[in-house]
Amino acid sequence: MKESIIKSSVVDKSKLKRGGKTAIGLVYSLFRLIILLSIGFIIMYPLFYMIVTSFQSKYAFLNSTRVWIPSDTAIVKNYKVAIDCLDYGKALLSTLKNEISSALLQVVSCAVAAYGFARFNFRGKKPMIFILFLTILVPDMILIIPRMVNFSHLDFLGIFGLINKLTGIDLRLNVLNTSWTFWLPALFGVGLRSGILIYIYMQFFRGLPRELEEAAWVDGAGPIKTFLAIAVPSSGVAILTVTVFSLIWHWNDSLLCGIYLTNDFPLAMTLKDIETTIGIKYNMLVNYTNPEAMAYLMAGCVLFVMPMLIVYIILQRWFIESIDRVGITG
Repeated sequence: MKESIIKSSVVDKSKLKRGGKTAIGLVYSLFRLIILLSIGFIIMYPLFYMIVTSFQSKYAFLNSTRVWIPSDTAIVKNYKVAIDCLDYGKALLSTLKNEISSALLQVVSCAVAAYGFARFNFRGKKPMIFILFLTILVPDMILIIPRMVNFSHLDFLGIFGLINKLTGIDLRLNVLNTSWTFWLPALFGVGLRSGILIYIYMQFFRGLPRELEEAAWVDGAGPIKTFLAIAVPSSGVAILTVTVFSLIWHWNDSLLCGIYLTNDFPLAMTLKDIETTIGIKYNMLVNYTNPEAMAYLMAGCVLFVMPMLIVYIILQRWFIESIDRVGITG
């Protein structure tokens, strides 16, 4: 009898302990969910506000009882004005021609450069890696004047300049206001934030098993074939990471395109000037006292953000996994 009472008390105590742990786990999960939802809302609030504001008419701004679901919308008008002010079709083509093509070229060129740094030992490797990190630290604004001089008198190892001094014939090309100002740096791996992209590739290539490359060398493959047949197929996660970063950075670039181009601006530049364009075309001052103009501005922002947002939504699952695989932190 005593043994059964003792056993029942032990069972009751174990049940209480399990119940207590379950309750603590539920409270912890609920607390974590609330924290994550709060942080997510803080991060997503600007996007929600931008989208909702782009839908509103000037009368909806006066209704303080409706915040997230407008009582009156003017979606067609707002986006029609935004498309007109952004010159959306022409600017989108310019973005694809100048920025997106450069981003894709840079994905390839940075992979080649990073593979060389990660897998081969050569004279001057350490100073070149130091210069690579220096390109990450030095802002683009410091290099603007040398780049402008270089692109206005494009030369190759000073040969054309020497010919000009000897013969008076200037063979140097002026590639400003052309797509070559974007393509050439991307092609040679020195484009927009290429140092970071090369570093990401290097981190991944260093982690590849050398046995795969050694097996390819035994089979008679050279460095180029080994890179194409072994390194590239094995580095899908690194390529995806670099591609997403390169696309977004080039898509958002308004500094370089504002300096190199005098017309045919991409979307980042037309969005930068949209307040002035609205003021000129529609005689409106863009500020919080003019809600209609603010709706046009927010519609323009939505049109600018949406393509990259769609790309990221499609790739975000593999992108998060690739970030974990290549070891990017901070």
